[in-house]
Amino acid sequence: MSELPLTALFVDFDAYFASAEQHMRPELRGQAVGVVPVMAESSCCIAASYEAKAQGVKTGTRVSDARRMCPGIRIVQAQPARYVELHHRLVAAVETCIHVEAVLSIDEMWCWLPYNWREHETVLRVGREIKEAVCRDVSPWIRASVGVAPNRWLAKMASKMRKPDGLLVIEERDLPEILYDLSLRDLHGVGQAMELRLHAHGIHDVRTLCGLDRQRLHTAWGSVEGDRLWLQLRGQEVPDDPLIGQVQRSIGHSHVLPPDKRGPDGALAVLHKLTQKAAQRLRHHGRLAAKLGISLRYVRGGKWGREMGFEPCDDSLVFAKVLAHLWKMRPAHEAKLLKVSVVLDRLTHQGNYTPSLFGMGDGGGGTVGEDVECRSDLNASMDVLVRKFGRQAIYLGGAHAAIDAAPMRISFSHVPDLDVEQ
Repeated sequence: MSELPLTALFVDFDAYFASAEQHMRPELRGQAVGVVPVMAESSCCIAASYEAKAQGVKTGTRVSDARRMCPGIRIVQAQPARYVELHHRLVAAVETCIHVEAVLSIDEMWCWLPYNWREHETVLRVGREIKEAVCRDVSPWIRASVGVAPNRWLAKMASKMRKPDGLLVIEERDLPEILYDLSLRDLHGVGQAMELRLHAHGIHDVRTLCGLDRQRLHTAWGSVEGDRLWLQLRGQEVPDDPLIGQVQRSIGHSHVLPPDKRGPDGALAVLHKLTQKAAQRLRHHGRLAAKLGISLRYVRGGKWGREMGFEPCDDSLVFAKVLAHLWKMRPAHEAKLLKVSVVLDRLTHQGNYTPSLFGMGDGGGGTVGEDVECRSDLNASMDVLVRKFGRQAIYLGGAHAAIDAAPMRISFSHVPDLDVEQ
């Protein structure tokens, strides 16, 4: 039987946020760098340069611990908008070598290999061309690790196995032995909870996991994802989970508060700003929301959250009223907060909704907004001004004390639209 063909090429930009900072700021080149969302000793690094990683600093390391582990580390505040701009240049550079099938995150993308590009030497050449294009067209300080394999999952693994600046081709004949030196947590899809579950089933290393039959891996995993992993480990291409690509069900934002915004007034202002950002995104995508929820994490520990439903709408003022109502319900009114989050839920397309005859009910017999339609032009005009002049140009008053707080963030699976989320 013929060997499975090489079909997927995966590109992963190494320590992307930290590398982007070294590209933009020459004084950081060759230095240990930690990138943080807010400048506070209690904050955590969301990225670390390889110079910092060599001293044990990694994603999630507390700033105070990073300074202890790596004396002299340069702590810099993240610049999400600049990272997004650079991301688009990187995608364009890769496109000069091979078509990008899908962008998976700010620092990851994959490419489908054409039928006549699947020979070992050909894919090595393409991988080298991608590295050269990134260096030439974008920056020599941003390095790409490239992985090639018979499926996307293995190509992603290959891109991580020779970091930084790696280039690895995994062919069917290499499996599964080439994976044996990895830890369970190195495998894409195995987090802390799954690692503990696998341990409970007597699986403590990748060699043992690869030796399981399909049914045992299904049982150990506890779902069909175990079957998917069994096939992927053997080079089989597995169709996307049908849940992937479904209609978006919620839009939300969260923010770890800097020390000067941890009091009730500052935290509420940040929540208002996050809510207005979420509302603008909602309108940009042509959706309505029928539920708003907030969650709070306290400095001294503990969490609290509450949500409220209402008639579907996209009005920022309605959301502000709901937020104010939920805020009054929180316990420990004077306690300082570490993190705040807001989520607009129960989304529906604007064209699929018939307005209620009975106003904006809050689910409890009350009314949280009247004549929402008359404010649609106002919301649209505000969105235009924000896109043109920035979020400081116009906003509802509740966010005034936080207008310089809660800047744009970049999640692992979402590249922000700079016209909407700055």
